[in-house]
This record gives sequence, structure tokens and C-alpha cells, in this order.
Amino acid sequence: MLRIPRDEPVLLASDMHLAPEAPRTAARFLAALRRHGPDAAHVVLLGDLFELWVGDDGADALAEALAGVLSGLAAGGARVWLMRGNRDFLLDAPLPDGSVTPYSRRCGATLLADPTPIELHGVPALLAHGDALCTDDLVYQQWRSTCRDPAWQRAFLARPLAERFAIGRAVRETSEAGKREKPGALMDVNPAAVEGAMREAGARLLVHGHTHRPAVHRWVDGDAARTRLVLTDWDEEGDTARGAMLLWRDGEPVALPPA
Repeated sequence: MLRIPRDEPVLLASDMHLAPEAPRTAARFLAALRRHGPDAAHVVLLGDLFELWVGDDGADALAEALAGVLSGLAAGGARVWLMRGNRDFLLDAPLPDGSVTPYSRRCGATLLADPTPIELHGVPALLAHGDALCTDDLVYQQWRSTCRDPAWQRAFLARPLAERFAIGRAVRETSEAGKREKPGALMDVNPAAVEGAMREAGARLLVHGHTHRPAVHRWVDGDAARTRLVLTDWDEEGDTARGAMLLWRDGEPVALPPA
């Protein structure tokens, strides 16, 4: 288990959904990472770094810019951790010819399993993207199981890059259309799934993203006091800007402005 002592600050963020079509969001996030990253001993990005990821050979200039910032932080002594999300579940997935360096390695980062138990400043915790906890959405969970199957990924990654991008865009459009028709509660985490995951990991703290519903939830489960901390998503393109990093310092979370 990863144990992070109290004297090592941890910078956390999730759901940046970086894409060329969202240049202001990308610029704001990269600026925040450059500003706050040097203050952290650990930089943890909990999935959906990108809006669309069809394989490590499809990394664009924006992905390379992120890799440059992260590798710079790693060279400066920080430990960088990445987790896959529902948009970028193919991060580090092996390509058939093995010709491309895995993206996490280009970032100087280590890929985290979803979920990952850690000890965070003395607190038993669980890090997750969050989509696996949305168990009420049965259609999505079926897709999640399919697209994370190694055989499915091998077959998909064997297709030409242009074809993968076309499929990925079509899937994304279908997903967005489907969201508009689903009740909001269906896309949130299931309380029983949350408690089950935390009990299994022996965690008192759960940190995740995915739902785009930033909040701090506290409750008592038997004799255990539990906390679920939901990270915000990033969006600088609309009328209402969203996005913030969380710095875990001296055993407490501190919200950081993006710039």
C-alpha cells in the first residue's frame, strides 16, 4: 500500500477533459498545474484527463504539453500518479506493435489501479475515478465492462488511428445524448457501492471525481466515521467557469484557485 506521510503535500485533480475544442480549459488547467505542482510532493490526477483517448499513439499537442509539465514536476522530485477515467480508459493500453512509449512513462508518472487504497497523512483512504461506483446505471456498467476487456482493447487498438478517432467521437456523441435522457440520480454514485468499497478497503476517506458534483459527504457507518470527497470537473468554455485543485497539506484538504 502507498503510504504518504504528513509532511508530503498531495495535489489532487480530476476530470479536466482536455481537448483542442476547449482551449481555455486546457490553458487554465496547465497554468494551475505549473503554479501549484511545485508545492506538492505528490501530484495525483484521478482520470478523465482527456475528453477522448483512442490509444497512446493518438496523443496530440495538448497531451504532449501535459506530459511536458508532469515530467518536469517529476524531474523536480514530485511523484506523479495517473488514473484512468471513463474517457481515457485506454491510457497505457498496449498497442499491437508496441511502437509507442506508454503515456504515463512520457509523463514521468505511475499508473494507479482504480480503485487504489492508500494511507493519506495517517488516514486509511481510497482513491477512485468514481464511475465504477455508479452502479445504478446498468447500461453504462455493461459498456464499462466491455471496453475494459483486454480482448476488446486489443481488437480496437488494431484498427487504424483515424478509424479509432471516428469511432471514439461517435461513442462520445452517443454518450452525451444519452446523458440528457437519464435521471440525474442514475449518474451519481450508489451509496451501497460506496460503503461496500470503503469497507472492503478499510478506508475512512474516499476521494473521487467523475460525477461533476463536487462536495464533501460525511456519515457514520456503524462505528466508523466516513468521508467522501468529490473533486470538481474543469470547464472554462461556458458562462460559468469551473475548476479547482485540492492540496492535501498537514492532514487537511485545501482548495486551490486555478490561477
